[in-house]
Amino acid sequence: MKHIDPFGFILLMFAHIGWGRPVEINPNNFTSNKSRGTCEAIVSVAGPLMNFFIAILFTVISFFLAEFATDFVMYSKIGQILYIFITVTISINIGLGVFNLIPLPPLDGEKIFRNILPSKVRYWLDSNYQTLYWVFMILWIFGFLGVIVSPVINFVSNLIYSGVGWIFSLFV
Repeated sequence: MKHIDPFGFILLMFAHIGWGRPVEINPNNFTSNKSRGTCEAIVSVAGPLMNFFIAILFTVISFFLAEFATDFVMYSKIGQILYIFITVTISINIGLGVFNLIPLPPLDGEKIFRNILPSKVRYWLDSNYQTLYWVFMILWIFGFLGVIVSPVINFVSNLIYSGVGWIFSLFV
C-alpha cells in the first residue's frame, strides 16, 4: 500500500496510464564490496527479472494445463477463467519487464544501464534528467513507446513460449 500513488492509481483505472511511488532504497545499506552504482543496478534489475520469472512460471502452468487438464480448461467456466487469468498474467509481466528496461528515467532501465556507461555520459544523463523524463512522458503519452517496445515484447514472448515448450517437450 505504501507504493500506491493515488493519482497514478486513479489514472490507471480510468485512462490506463498509471504509476506507483518509487521504492526508496538506502545505498548506505549495501554491504557488498561492489560499487554503489553496481549495487543500485542490481536492485533495479530485480523488478524486471521478477516479471520475467513470473511470466515463465505461468507459461509452465499453462503448458501443464494444456497437457493434463485440457477438458477442465476447455469445458468448464472456472477452467476458462483460470486460463484467461494465466495468459493475462503472462502478457502483463512480459510487458512490464520489457517496459521497465527502457533506458529512460524514471524507469529501472535507466538505473541499470547508466552504471555501465562512461562517467561523461552519466554526467550528461544527470544534467539532462528532467529533459529525458519529459521525452519519456511524451513518447509514452503519444504511443511511440508502444511502436518501439511491441516488437521486443513479441520477441520475449516467443522466446519464453518456445523455451518453455522445448523444456516441456523433454519431459512430457
